[in-house]
Amino acid sequence: MQYLLLIYRNEAELSKMTPADHQAMSAEYGTYTQSIVQSGHFKAGDGLQPTTTATTVRVRDGKTLTTDGPFAETREQLGGYYLVEAKDLDTAIALAARIPGARYGSIEVRPVMIYK
Repeated sequence: MQYLLLIYRNEAELSKMTPADHQAMSAEYGTYTQSIVQSGHFKAGDGLQPTTTATTVRVRDGKTLTTDGPFAETREQLGGYYLVEAKDLDTAIALAARIPGARYGSIEVRPVMIYK
């Protein structure tokens, strides 16, 4: 089964990191990504640009409305994701717990819907 591992982080805290801290975090993510590629769990994944680059789209009464920024104001913002193949939820949770961002943010684990 496929699971989407959504990585949430506090952008304000992230912006306070030193260049050395950013480099160390990037290296950790590179190591993690290589490990799940090699184990066969990796399907896709990417980091996202900051929420300041986001546009929210709604259609109301046939009209497309856009708003700059994310839909909700929260302390943590969606910063990236991994799409993984895992035999069950426990395996997906174990993969999520190894994501470096789990130490300072949160990882939402969501099964991908299967259409028949």
